[in-house]
Amino acid sequence: MKHLPGTTSVLSVLVLLCGCGGGAGQGGGTAGPPSGPPVSSGSNAIPTIQVLSPSCAPAGEPSNQLTVVGLNFVAGSVVRWNGSDRPTTSNGSINGLTAQISASDVGSAGTATVTVFNPGPGGGTSNALTFTINSGAVDPQSIAVDPAGKFAYVASEGCDAAGYVSMYTINPTTGALASIGPPVPSNDENTDSVTVDPSGKFAYVTSSGNVWDIDFGSVLVYTINPATGALTPNTGGINATGINETPELFNSVAVDPSGKFAYVADGGAFPSPSFGGDSNVSMYTINSTTGALTSIGMIAAGAGPDSVAVDRSGKFAYVTNFGSKDVSMYTVDATTGALASIGTIAAGTSPNSVAVDPADKFAYVTNFNSNDVSMYTIDAATGTLTFIGSIAAGTNPNSIAVDPAGKFAYVANLTGSDTDGGVSMYTIDATTGGLTPIGTIATELSPTSIAIHPSGKFAYVTNSGSNSVSMYTIDRATGSLTLMGTIGT
Repeated sequence: MKHLPGTTSVLSVLVLLCGCGGGAGQGGGTAGPPSGPPVSSGSNAIPTIQVLSPSCAPAGEPSNQLTVVGLNFVAGSVVRWNGSDRPTTSNGSINGLTAQISASDVGSAGTATVTVFNPGPGGGTSNALTFTINSGAVDPQSIAVDPAGKFAYVASEGCDAAGYVSMYTINPTTGALASIGPPVPSNDENTDSVTVDPSGKFAYVTSSGNVWDIDFGSVLVYTINPATGALTPNTGGINATGINETPELFNSVAVDPSGKFAYVADGGAFPSPSFGGDSNVSMYTINSTTGALTSIGMIAAGAGPDSVAVDRSGKFAYVTNFGSKDVSMYTVDATTGALASIGTIAAGTSPNSVAVDPADKFAYVTNFNSNDVSMYTIDAATGTLTFIGSIAAGTNPNSIAVDPAGKFAYVANLTGSDTDGGVSMYTIDATTGGLTPIGTIATELSPTSIAIHPSGKFAYVTNSGSNSVSMYTIDRATGSLTLMGTIGT
């Protein structure tokens, strides 16, 4: 999960360019000179490209709308892809064009050259920027496995303003992932989290957006094809507006075990209204037929709510608050789904992920900036957490998961030596809930999230720095992980 608003994208670049100032190209090379020599009245200047958005896409995406920002565009300006014209319109923004890029244009990994041509009199061809066609989605942030253990889904931030969800089948014998097809777009920035509902019918994907672009995020609903695992976008999601304290900056979503209710941590690391963050938990009912979300209100959390978990009984919910260094605790109304606060409890520095063991006896929280895991017992009657200590993890622990038997816990550490944080492995004391380290196993670059297969036999880790998923087998006796390979996102 990202804890800060996303990097500058095309909307903010447009604002910066309103005065027609120069600037570097983003993701597609360096912009050319502001313009050519002065031209006589009635003659078109040579155009200049400054920004492509997006500047990359995964191979095989059905189609793309490419926004080109620059100078000296005129009526009749045409975007060219590797020298060939593409359907082009003005996008209504200052110095902006929109071109339709076909599926065949991004059919295989590689690069393409983008230019703009201005017709005569005068005119000519602009400087060139490079569009990158990746083998898959970039910057994966979260992974989820469906309850039947047949499919896995990865949410990736993608490039510029384009997030994606990668889809996989799972081999029931080996646990190996196989791609279902090209990633599906989220059409939003900072796509950070994916969750599958308990029925395995729907997937929910959160994007925290980018407040600098006046983009306050979204929660998307996808229908899962029960035979193939392919995702189809569905109606009934949430698009945040940042108006009148509406929910916004969605960081993660959890669905209760009955599949009737969903809870979303919203507010990012910026609870101040000036940044659009309200630091709440948004509550929804779920339409059992369509998966659509209907709001039943919001409840306050601490500063920067980042992760939400519901216990297996569906009676209690817990939210990590990245900014206020604590965990908010709630009871769940079994009839309405409404949350009621039962207080907060301290955590380490920058808590960002929470997991509850299958017996609902213990809860574990990763603390991103104190490099440890807080351990708690759960009062079965009230849901209140009691702190029982902390244990060291790697550098910047970012995600925690407990195996289905409640015997082992695993933590993905975002950074470490050579930016490979690896996975910390622990056994769980069945009586006290205490964790005991059993070692660390390597991942690829910058692991962000870990998920355990429902069988308890396999584990999967997203690597944001290498755009991949590491796949492991789990020793059912010791809890040790053994790498069985990687697959791209």
